[in-house]
Amino acid sequence: MPRRRGLSSPSAACLFILSSLLHHLRGLNICTSGSATSCEECLLIHPKCAWCSKEEFGSTKFITSRCDFVENLITNGCAGELETPKSSINIVENLPLSSKGSSLTLSDVTQIMPQKISLNLRPGDKTSFRVQVRQVEDYPVDLYYLMDLSLSMKDDLDNIRNLGTKLAEEMRKLTSNFRLGFGSFVDKNISPFSYTAPRYQNNPCIGYKLFPHCVPSFGFRHLLSLTDKVDRFNEEVQKQKVSRNRDAPEGGFDAILQAAVCKEKIGWRKEASHLLVFTTDDVPHVALDGKLGGLVQPHDGQCHLNEANEYSASNQLDYPSLALLGEKLAENNIHLIFAVTKAHYILYKNFTALIPGTTVEILHQDSNNIIQLIVKAYNSIRSKVELTVWDNPEDVSLTFTATCQDGLLYPGLRKCADLQIGDTVSFEVSVEARSCPAENTSHTFTIKPAGFRDTLEVEVAYNCTCGCMKQMERNSSKCSGNGTYTCGLCECDSGYLGSKCECEEGESGNMYQNMCREAEGKPVCSGRGECSCNQCICYKSEFGRIYGLFCECNDFSCARYKGVLCSGHGECHCGECKCHAGYIGDNCNCSTETNGCISNDSQMCSGRGNCVCGKCQCTEPGAFGETCEKCPTCPGACSTKRDCIECMLHNSGGLADNQTCPKHCKDEIITRVDVLKTDDQHSVLCVYPMNDCVMKFTYSELPSGKSNLTVLKKPECGSAPNALTILLSVVGSILLIGIVLLVVWKLLVTIHDRREFARFQSERSRARYEMASNPLYRKPISTHSLDFTFNKLSKSYNGTID
Repeated sequence: MPRRRGLSSPSAACLFILSSLLHHLRGLNICTSGSATSCEECLLIHPKCAWCSKEEFGSTKFITSRCDFVENLITNGCAGELETPKSSINIVENLPLSSKGSSLTLSDVTQIMPQKISLNLRPGDKTSFRVQVRQVEDYPVDLYYLMDLSLSMKDDLDNIRNLGTKLAEEMRKLTSNFRLGFGSFVDKNISPFSYTAPRYQNNPCIGYKLFPHCVPSFGFRHLLSLTDKVDRFNEEVQKQKVSRNRDAPEGGFDAILQAAVCKEKIGWRKEASHLLVFTTDDVPHVALDGKLGGLVQPHDGQCHLNEANEYSASNQLDYPSLALLGEKLAENNIHLIFAVTKAHYILYKNFTALIPGTTVEILHQDSNNIIQLIVKAYNSIRSKVELTVWDNPEDVSLTFTATCQDGLLYPGLRKCADLQIGDTVSFEVSVEARSCPAENTSHTFTIKPAGFRDTLEVEVAYNCTCGCMKQMERNSSKCSGNGTYTCGLCECDSGYLGSKCECEEGESGNMYQNMCREAEGKPVCSGRGECSCNQCICYKSEFGRIYGLFCECNDFSCARYKGVLCSGHGECHCGECKCHAGYIGDNCNCSTETNGCISNDSQMCSGRGNCVCGKCQCTEPGAFGETCEKCPTCPGACSTKRDCIECMLHNSGGLADNQTCPKHCKDEIITRVDVLKTDDQHSVLCVYPMNDCVMKFTYSELPSGKSNLTVLKKPECGSAPNALTILLSVVGSILLIGIVLLVVWKLLVTIHDRREFARFQSERSRARYEMASNPLYRKPISTHSLDFTFNKLSKSYNGTID
């Protein structure tokens, strides 16, 4: 079966992605790990991979990869027969940059260098070239003035009656070749954008008291083609009258698109800077707004000016989108200048981010600053260079590095600003093919500065084939006459197997294959080699040796500990660690030695733990240290520290007797103090008797592993009791207790009496008595009544005498 001469695009993409992943694995041979079976596959793995096309290459016992780094292939004996193509660049056209524009024939002006390049790219092999750009002096300028003639712009129209003359005077200070054109717009003459009732057909301003007369609404009118006769501009402006639309937004985007694409009628010159000045005091209608008026057909991006130079498709097509505007402006090398009022500056500023090569300036309410605005915008445009890319192929990635006037490199930037006329800037363009497209495929893309007519054309071809493919031998004797010899390998015909196509398929072929399987159902040669008739030839691996009758064994697939095979204490045999003497475990990381677990007191882990793999595992709560020797909360901790204190301070105790004090107490730091602080939460207080006195000390464990012992300089000793003091204390205590008891008794009696008296008073207040007279009792005073009459001083008195 003949070998395919190319790889499909999906296959190439998969191989390239695989190579990118392998490239990031440290210590891995990218080329051999890719398992390339042909020269084309090898070239896709990584740009540093090469293919050996030598017939006799490698060992008969191992399969040596033909796809490897150049130095490895040369070491393995493949010098002189390597396939390692590189990306290349050929500069086809490279005219020098011009310095002036109007003084030369316009077709000879060059502002970008080079002008044409041919690339031959190998996937993954990045190459680069330099692009230089210069804005020449005295370059011709075409300026088209596009004005909003809605009613709110009436005062602006009055102020630009003589704009042409003044603007030409200012622009001729910048260029000797200047032309000026004029157009106007309002909005689509359909509802709800304009007044469409019959009474408004000829005068939409009827009923509007401030300005009762105006012309009918229109979409866009081209009034004056680009000309160097500025008087004609003034004449056309003076003829114009404002109109009136119904809603606030205007139809300016319709006008911009027509001014950009109607090149012949507008009069744009190929060899000139194209400026389109757009003046308005309101927001624009954008794509999909036309649905409000029943316009569902998207804008087609074509010129629709009729014989009267009016936009004839205004009432048939929707408003253009920002993307369509940007495309047509760039296609025709037009710099758009938004001259808008301050209230809408932010909106149009956002538009500039979506439309390349666009600037925005603030227009006064009456447009009295329009000349300064245009000059400022023109200088701003001429002070920057920005590269754009057209028709960039999907298989090619581009990165830019700008070198501006300060001489510094700006990676990822394709724009330079703050330039003077005549300054030259350069850009380093790096090109890389991501994959291989279909065979014999080529692409072309264009690099151009925004708003320039000059371009750099880049032709791309793909270097995805090997030179040895041209020497293909069909029915080659090198393949036993049963296959095609290509690039050092045999592609066997149907029915034949083997590296030299020396074996037949069929029953004998199946027998050969089965003899290369360890067991039925298992892969041929364990998937780690190739079956050459009846014998496995194992692959060669950069990690180690693959061996065995069926390539089932290797010396690098054993368990690891901290990344080290068999912990460095054993040998890997057929996937299993064979540990050295003194080590056990699946990865030989467990030592059988116990010397490291013996504590200073000759105990195993200080009697507080078990020795596991040569290290102590403490089981006593609170114990720690290499041999569990530290345990502040253990019962015997104070006695251990006491031995060290007696030994080191008083040269006494059992440790001093057997001369083991330096060994057992080497980690003890002893400090003697007059007053012992016992309020430290991290310290343990210990007390022991000493000659009828008490010795106190505290200890704590330091981060360094040592113990800090704080000991009193002198033990605390008590004095003999005073008998008189004791007697007086006892008598005084008895008297005090008696007095306390009497006070308590008196208090209780008083409380009881008060309660009884209170109860009596309560019962008395509740008693009820009847008041009656004693019949035997008589008052000591008697009373008698007499009636009498007497005259006194001729007055009569009646009364009673008691």
